[in-house]
Amino acid sequence: MFYTKNAEALSRQIDSFLQNAKTSPSSENIVALIAPHAGYAYSGQIAASAYRLIQGRDYDTVVVIGPSHRLRFNGCSIYPRGGYETPLGIAKIDESLASELSKVSGFKYISQAHREEHSVEVQIPFIQKLLPQAKIVPIIMGITSKETITTLANALATVLPGKKALVIASTDMSHFFPKKRANDIDSRTISHIQSFNTSVLIRMLEQGENIMCGGGPVVSTLLYAQKRGDTKIEILHYADSSDFGSSESQVVGYLSAAIYPGSSQSKFSLSPEEKKELLQLARFSITQFVQKNKIINYRPESPDLYSKKGAFVTLKKKGQLRGCIGFIEATLPLYQTVIQASIYAACKDPRFPPISAKELKDIEVEISVLSPLKKIRDPSLITVGKHGLVISKGDKKGLLLPQVPVENLWSKEEFLQQACLKAGLPRNAWKSGADIYIFEAIVFH
Repeated sequence: MFYTKNAEALSRQIDSFLQNAKTSPSSENIVALIAPHAGYAYSGQIAASAYRLIQGRDYDTVVVIGPSHRLRFNGCSIYPRGGYETPLGIAKIDESLASELSKVSGFKYISQAHREEHSVEVQIPFIQKLLPQAKIVPIIMGITSKETITTLANALATVLPGKKALVIASTDMSHFFPKKRANDIDSRTISHIQSFNTSVLIRMLEQGENIMCGGGPVVSTLLYAQKRGDTKIEILHYADSSDFGSSESQVVGYLSAAIYPGSSQSKFSLSPEEKKELLQLARFSITQFVQKNKIINYRPESPDLYSKKGAFVTLKKKGQLRGCIGFIEATLPLYQTVIQASIYAACKDPRFPPISAKELKDIEVEISVLSPLKKIRDPSLITVGKHGLVISKGDKKGLLLPQVPVENLWSKEEFLQQACLKAGLPRNAWKSGADIYIFEAIVFH
């Protein structure tokens, strides 16, 4: 049983999930949600982190896409008319929209696909509680294939524009691996979802990799959002079945995420030549300031170095830290950020005396170019070695670069604790009200 048959008990349970969700109602309409579909005792709280966002929003229709667990068939089945009944009542089908999607996609209704299929059904009570006037279009996806995934995405992108419609992709993550391996697999999959790496996900799914039972619905939803130009995604909550009392020897992963209107910033990269130029620029900036008290005037040739990026410059002498200063916010062109950070690291780090001219020959330079900060609510999304951390509370803020926990052999919890201490907060402030931000960095020396 995935949820109780008692209407009052079910309503109270969903209210409790929503009250304890890690999210707050969104100030803008959500394009799509990703939500799990296990029994409510396991995944209900994770799903609530997604559904809480739509509390108070206004949608006419919710398109719910889930995978088939019982019947193997090609394509998708679109439920055409009538309704889905739960203990909370009947959720009516948007028959007009279902007909349009069926006509555009060529997908028909296969009654057996919906019979006893829980992937869509477990989403319905949340929809009934939060959007009681909305109609639904349940879609069950059969055998995962690139053709099916792209056909559905194209149909959604053709039919939904101009309509007040929300898309929900129903999926659980990896199944029945030991906890550590499952978390590693899910972390990789989540990274691909965040980056909209749809081609990689399709290849993994077609090869039969155990990454998501609802991988097809998820990738169709990502492609649909991409076609709209909406690639702003937030990972809301991740957990696995062992977090709710199940054994760690075989776990199932659960994820909730949201796609918002608008585009995320494109992934930043630097060529080997650009990295070399920035390192030379940093060293020359330090030398000129230390020897002549002069800030250089410089104009790079590469247009990428004019893009606004945050960056840190780390200086070491014979392997020991000698200075590290940087700028989190992208307020200046990258080359100017590097010039300023280099001078500050050399001469204005309050932990060290200014570097002298005699020391210059022994100074090693390392540059970290930062991605935009991303606020997270779930610390399990942090990957040591990949993410840097910013912890803030009130006027206190502490930053640690991605390479720091690796160099110090810290666990994820130690990483969080040290970031809190860097901010001047108690070591466990990350558990009680402090804001957590992650970022990635291109690190080179």
